[in-house]
Amino acid sequence: MVQRIVPERCCGVLIDVQSFFLAQVEKRQRARIVANTANLLRLLNYFEIPVAATVEQPVERKGMLPPAIARYLGEQPAIFEKLTFDLCKEPQVRAHLKRLNKKQMIVAGCETDVCVMQSCLGLLELGYEVYLVEETLFSSSRNVAAALARMTAAGAVIVTYKMLFYELMESVDGRRTREKGRTIFRPFPDDLPDAAV
Repeated sequence: MVQRIVPERCCGVLIDVQSFFLAQVEKRQRARIVANTANLLRLLNYFEIPVAATVEQPVERKGMLPPAIARYLGEQPAIFEKLTFDLCKEPQVRAHLKRLNKKQMIVAGCETDVCVMQSCLGLLELGYEVYLVEETLFSSSRNVAAALARMTAAGAVIVTYKMLFYELMESVDGRRTREKGRTIFRPFPDDLPDAAV
């Protein structure tokens, strides 16, 4: 059963947003993907949601994360190199996610019909809830409808950035009561949009 998205239960999963894959999409779409992904990471950071990122090998050919995105992963980012399309088949990634003890995975990245789909199926098999942020997913393929249909049939939920933004925010004053009785009083970043570009 699909649950409400709650920051304390969440982990962000950023899959293979590398220069090699970004170069395969049209320039304007590429700029939107980078901006939306950066904003997603900023949103997750505000709610203290950890993020695990992957890069596909060989990194020398496919590149690392763009600086506009990597800068929001923190000083000691959890970035894992992977050989498999399904990140759950990488023991170090699986162990890291288990240590975080989060049940809701907020997923962004590429390719929608390859690594994202296989990773999504892997996460679901391991018992995680999976939420795919629509505006941050991309592929070199034009038609990814079959992959999206397969993921949703398996139990993944597609959300928009705006849906996620307001579900995490929960109230108009930018504060929310957290499960452990804590309330966030930090000022919300004025330049963080509530919708994707």
